Amino acid sequence: MAEPLMVVESLSKHYPVSEGQYGGRTVGYVKAVDGVSFTIEKGRTLALVGESGCGKTTTARLVLRLRTPTGGTVKLEERDVHQLSGADLKWFRTSVQAVFQDPWASLSPRMRVRDIVAEPLVANHRVSKDEVRERVGVTLEKVGMQRWQGDLYPHEFSGGQRQRVALASALITEPRLLVLDEPVSALDVSVQAQVMNLLKDLQAELGTAFLLISHDLATVRYVADHVAVMYMGSIVESGSVDQIFETPRHPYTRGLFDAALPTHPRNRTEKLEIKGEMPSPLNPPTGCRFRTRCPQVMSICETVPETIEVAQGHRVACHLFTPEWS
Repeated sequence: MAEPLMVVESLSKHYPVSEGQYGGRTVGYVKAVDGVSFTIEKGRTLALVGESGCGKTTTARLVLRLRTPTGGTVKLEERDVHQLSGADLKWFRTSVQAVFQDPWASLSPRMRVRDIVAEPLVANHRVSKDEVRERVGVTLEKVGMQRWQGDLYPHEFSGGQRQRVALASALITEPRLLVLDEPVSALDVSVQAQVMNLLKDLQAELGTAFLLISHDLATVRYVADHVAVMYMGSIVESGSVDQIFETPRHPYTRGLFDAALPTHPRNRTEKLEIKGEMPSPLNPPTGCRFRTRCPQVMSICETVPETIEVAQGHRVACHLFTPEWS
């Protein structure tokens, strides 16, 4: 096992829901993230997967300090990131960067590319103009662009090129961790492959760890080393990418994979169908939150399942694998 870079323990984010004309009494909480724990290893990729609304992006925002957690901790190299200030906070902002989904919206149309790429460096370090110019040029070349393209504006580029600009801006501070929130979903399929190959090459060259947020299982299989499957704010299964894709154990994970198209028309097997829609996060089911949609539901599912290690590093939160029911 590689050395841990970031350790997330029992992380939660609960949003109060009020009723009344002026936000009167609190009537409940939306548990967007509820007791999530995972580890990101140095130089490796952890992917968070699940349906829209399962809490993936909220988890990413908590990791990036864009939201304050209700409970739990996020530690980068053993430092609690939500307790940092001063020089330690600058260290965090250079150590953790993000690339978001939409390259059309994430870049300022009024700034030249060289200034967009340089912004994280200038904001967090004292550097000369010559050093900034050189670092920008080198970083643009790393993402497959030319130095002279730094003089252009974002509207002069295609979607794939814009995402390369966003990636260059995130990489210029040489971060330890890059949070990738659906980084290729807004791009054409042919461009997606180029960006994914670029990400793998950069990780091999720079040793940067990735937290990948994605619903695209093909992207996850290609890029990730480890996978955590989320449902209604909690992780229901986690393990290596081979464990999750080749021997999925949780009914929700199996249903996700069965809903995807097979790689070949002959590769058709009996499918495990996920029934209905995701329940309201304001009023989730008691016990296992997946029990109202699970084709293998049992009476014990009205209690919260423990997380069981079914193989080395492969963990599942499901009563099907507790000793008295398996």
